[in-house]
Formats: sequence, C-alpha cells, structure tokens
Amino acid sequence: MTLITKALVWLPVWGLLAGCVPRIEVAAPKEPITINMNVKIEHEIHIRVDKDVETLLKNQSDLF
Repeated sequence: MTLITKALVWLPVWGLLAGCVPRIEVAAPKEPITINMNVKIEHEIHIRVDKDVETLLKNQSDLF
C-alpha cells in the first residue's frame, strides 16, 4: 500500500474517532452558592503584670 492509499483508509477512521472525544463544559451555576457555617469562637486573654503594677491597681481602683 502506498502512503496515499493508507491515508485514504485511515482518514475516515480518525474522523470517526475524533467525534468520540469527551467534552467537558464549565458553566456558572444558576443559583448563588450559599455556605452555612455554625462557628463558636471563644477566646481568653491572659495578662501578666508586675507585682508593683498589680498592687497599684489594687490600691487605686479608680484608675480605669
């Protein structure tokens, strides 16, 4: 078989196989995306002070 004959035989085969390629489509959703999150946040603040400052705060409670 010559090259042209092989091309004429395989051309329709490749054409049919090219039609079987899966197609992936990306589209935006029609409804908005909602995310419901139930989150409980707790925090603690620890402050270390010098003994001098602590006694000052105890003695003069009207500072703040």
